[in-house]
Amino acid sequence: MSSSQQLDKIRSDNGFIAALDQSGGSTPKALGLYGVAESEYSGDEEMFDKIHEMRSRIVTSPKFGGDRILGAILFEMTMDRTVDGMGSAEYLWKKKQVVPFLKVDKGLADEENGAQVMKPMPELDALLDRAVAAGVFGTKMRSVIKLANPTGVNAVVDQQFEVGRQIIAKGLVPIIEPEVDIHSPEKAAAEALLKARILEQLDKLSADQHVMLKLTLPEQDGFYAECINHPRVLRVVALSGGYSRDEANARLARNPGMVASFSRALTEGLSAKQSDAEFNAILDTSIQSIYDASKT
Repeated sequence: MSSSQQLDKIRSDNGFIAALDQSGGSTPKALGLYGVAESEYSGDEEMFDKIHEMRSRIVTSPKFGGDRILGAILFEMTMDRTVDGMGSAEYLWKKKQVVPFLKVDKGLADEENGAQVMKPMPELDALLDRAVAAGVFGTKMRSVIKLANPTGVNAVVDQQFEVGRQIIAKGLVPIIEPEVDIHSPEKAAAEALLKARILEQLDKLSADQHVMLKLTLPEQDGFYAECINHPRVLRVVALSGGYSRDEANARLARNPGMVASFSRALTEGLSAKQSDAEFNAILDTSIQSIYDASKT
């Protein structure tokens, strides 16, 4: 696997990142939206089998490929499983030319100073080693900002970059995701604090250290241009954050240089009960709309 090919694709190709990384807490909801009721499985193991079936159906679809999709973010259990007899990450790159990423955070700590940092990750080193062995290119980790509180915003950004350096040291590219809650009553003010702190941290990276940023679609169009143009940033991707696909696509199209990394907005309208023809047609429409919005 050529990581330089993957690097070039992420840096300069058209397309978007598919987020297929719902974890334990959000899986029943994702399955419910997909038409699989909680009565159709019992216990975590069966639940994860069901979500893996859904993800496998998406990535093996003839409509899912590297022509429109740059990369896909996997959940740890997905990385450990197979698709068509190949490791999931290997399948994505070798069969689909889609660059594999791994979600590495263990969820959010309790809110403090209007923000939620990530829970401790004592086993991160071992997980990163497994990711490298599985052929993963990069990682993703999420924190959440609720209010324009400088202490909270700085805690989120500083932790993200601290862990990001640990990830870079393993030869992986971290996607740093300090999400601003779309329902925040101080969203624009929080984004101003966030951008300032991110730029400070980016300036501290050395010439050979690169990150990606995953950010909430901003209140002010084009707000993250300095981040997009920063020499340490490979790509800035946008999360849908609870916006509908149409709203997320409309906002994304007004932010040149940002590309999508949508999860719920990608799978909107897909159902386990659909025939392959129906499923593939809806997935195709969804992928095309997100791809078009990402091209601006």
